[in-house]
Amino acid sequence: MHEAPYQPTDPIRWHIAIAAIFAVLCAIRLAIPSALFFDEVHYLPAVRTLIELSTAQNIEHPPLGKQLIAAGVLVFGDNAIGWRVPSMVFGVLTVFAGMRALWFVSRSRGTSTLAGLLLITGFSVLVQARIAMLDIFMAGFMMLALWMCAVAVRRPEQARKPLIMAGIALGASMAAKWNAIPLAMLPGLAFLIARTWQARWHFLTTNRGWPIGGMTLWEAGLWLGVLPLATYALSYWPFLFYAQVPPNVTGLVSLHSYMLDLQQQTLKPHPYQSRWWEWLLNLRGIWYLYEQADGAQRGVLLIGNPLSSLAALPALVWCAWQGLTEKRRDCAAVAILFAVSLGMWIFAPKPVQFYYHYLLPNCFALAALALACGDMWRSGEGLLWHSKRRLLTLGIVGGTAALFVWFYPILTAARLAGEMSFLDYAWISGWQ
Repeated sequence: MHEAPYQPTDPIRWHIAIAAIFAVLCAIRLAIPSALFFDEVHYLPAVRTLIELSTAQNIEHPPLGKQLIAAGVLVFGDNAIGWRVPSMVFGVLTVFAGMRALWFVSRSRGTSTLAGLLLITGFSVLVQARIAMLDIFMAGFMMLALWMCAVAVRRPEQARKPLIMAGIALGASMAAKWNAIPLAMLPGLAFLIARTWQARWHFLTTNRGWPIGGMTLWEAGLWLGVLPLATYALSYWPFLFYAQVPPNVTGLVSLHSYMLDLQQQTLKPHPYQSRWWEWLLNLRGIWYLYEQADGAQRGVLLIGNPLSSLAALPALVWCAWQGLTEKRRDCAAVAILFAVSLGMWIFAPKPVQFYYHYLLPNCFALAALALACGDMWRSGEGLLWHSKRRLLTLGIVGGTAALFVWFYPILTAARLAGEMSFLDYAWISGWQ
């Protein structure tokens, strides 16, 4: 008799443990600084008027992220904990959902677990999970959506509920920040292309074939097209109750025209602005904080991990190659997600861009690094050359962890020795 096919054990306990470790790392000094810092000064006034339903503020961004921050304020008070707990929760969701998505796509326990470790030590998710900004809400919902899409493809007989959750999460991601729009279109487009390729002229009626057997294109369009748009539209409910809204705004269409004008307005050059190629090479960071705060010199620096952010670049090329030549869907998915999430910033009309716009592309780049390291480790048995691959994998993972330990104080507003302590971390001029 033939042996039963190998079924790897779900590493969900490892995923929960890594997410819990990340929560602890985020919680340390979460309330420091106790005053608003960096872009919190733009979002918290809008949150307060949202709670009062008095005047719509910060209209250039969609409202859901500010509603989530407002929920934190209502539960924990108008203080540093209330402002930042929602971000911490969604930072943990980003890490956990990212691991779960990669597990369902790759079916590799080691690769999905390593992805979580790389996300934790990659700097960006940690910094954004400790500040009341909108990007981490967008990332958390997007990772949740990708996880649910992966579940639906892996378990087609139970796909309906995961796709419904994916559609809601896609709409919520867009409603947190517009950066998610190109990515939110991908699941529906992927379903359309895959079904059309397989079913040809019967693509509108058949429910057979990849990506989800048993589901028609019409139903997938409902969950991945109509539902996200409805979820996005519902997030604008406060505008029905605000005492004061911008003049000439009479509905969702005119409101979005007004928002788009605000997004495309010409801004003064900013000392921390950067471009996409500087994000790839980790050349330009942002000091969210560097001043006397809560009785000590403190700082918060946003950069990528100096090792994993650069090691991810050849890993992305490898993933794209594996997707093309070996038809590996896990590698192809990560490469496409990275290309789409970064590509929008290459062509975006937004005149001033910052490193935090690289948050989602960086998550996909680290997923590519996890896939590449997992492949090197599995092929590292036996011959000397293959053993060197394992040593390289250990070097990347160990070096990334060591750098995270070194930089952790400057990622989390720890007490510094003095005003010149930034030189311990600002290794290149673009980080100063």
